[in-house]
Amino acid sequence: MNTASAPADEPQWLTAEEQRVWRAYLHATTLLEDHLDRQLQRDAGMPHIYYGLLVGLAEAPHRRLRMTELAMQAKITRSRLSHAVARLEKSGWVRREDCPSDKRGQFAVLTDAGLEVLRRTAPGHVSAVRQALFDRLTPEQQKSLGEIMQIVAEGLQPNEAGADLPWLR
Repeated sequence: MNTASAPADEPQWLTAEEQRVWRAYLHATTLLEDHLDRQLQRDAGMPHIYYGLLVGLAEAPHRRLRMTELAMQAKITRSRLSHAVARLEKSGWVRREDCPSDKRGQFAVLTDAGLEVLRRTAPGHVSAVRQALFDRLTPEQQKSLGEIMQIVAEGLQPNEAGADLPWLR
């Protein structure tokens, strides 16, 4: 559709090239996420999202974060986080602690067993990431991809107080 002659209320349809890029992006990101999920399920019995939660806790001071902060980092709802943390608790990798200053708040804490599973799993995971993404790109392409993803992320980063954010649900 020619966007130059489209009425003001008509959507600005993607060009053929934009459609090609969009579909390639969707296809690649879906395959990449599936590849990483399968690797982590095989090596550690957990999905990629759980691995990300463990990494977030490992990088936090004292290996602990408020549940809301962890949900914000993972960009997931509090309900989904609560379910994930319950599964991680069952594995012995995370424990919850009440927040002494806020009776409604809780911390998620990475246990020694959780840290150990990260230590065992990280080499295979980084190898999967490297093989699936970085080994396929030139250094210039890697730099461009990083710059592009930074621009996209900055443009989507919520900055208004009333935004409908997953971690506030």
